[in-house]
Amino acid sequence: MAEKLLKKGNEAIALAAIRYGADGYFGYPITPQSEVMETLMEEMPWETTGMVVLQAESETSSINMLYGGACCGKKVMTSSSSPGISLMCEGMSYMAGAELPCLVVDVIRGGPGLGTIQPAQGDYFQAVKGGGHGDYKIIVLAPASVQEMYDFVGLGFDLAFKYRNPVMILSDGAIGQMMEKVELREPVRRLTNQEIAEKYGHWATLGKPASRNGNIISSLSLAASEMEA
Repeated sequence: MAEKLLKKGNEAIALAAIRYGADGYFGYPITPQSEVMETLMEEMPWETTGMVVLQAESETSSINMLYGGACCGKKVMTSSSSPGISLMCEGMSYMAGAELPCLVVDVIRGGPGLGTIQPAQGDYFQAVKGGGHGDYKIIVLAPASVQEMYDFVGLGFDLAFKYRNPVMILSDGAIGQMMEKVELREPVRRLTNQEIAEKYGHWATLGKPASRNGNIISSLSLAASEMEA
């Protein structure tokens, strides 16, 4: 029988990250999503699955850490709330341009500016239009329950790697703080470096093997035809 726990939405995100085989979480605390990182720190997955959990010095640093991890074919994620997401949007634009997979959780609070820590849905247009500069879109999943907060982590990683594109779980302070019964799914183990090379070696930067040239990842293209592809 599947294990069931009473958890906040933010806590469910953290537990799902471990269960779905995430390689790394890089974030920065901001209300009302701070329990995501707090729960990961309490669970200490680096001792069980080897998952890296790191508090960066800022949201800008967090998203660029995701860029580095994604370049290596790793399942990486972050979470923040509205003002922090705005700081990450440039990095998400770069990741979309470089065709890199990642998972970003936005637990929306009121705005504009610093706004309020109360729940809101004001980041909807920002999320579905991509967030940052340029003509691109990210994949957006909007959970309606704590169970979906949990389930969408696995779905988000699957979609991110299928389409090599950032995926956002667009939540809000209400679901993030609300407590519901959550059914934990069967755990998915982290991929080994060899498995990553076999699955994603055609694009990930894994060094230069003797058998082929190394991969180069960049969001810069000076050829108009490539940018229109």
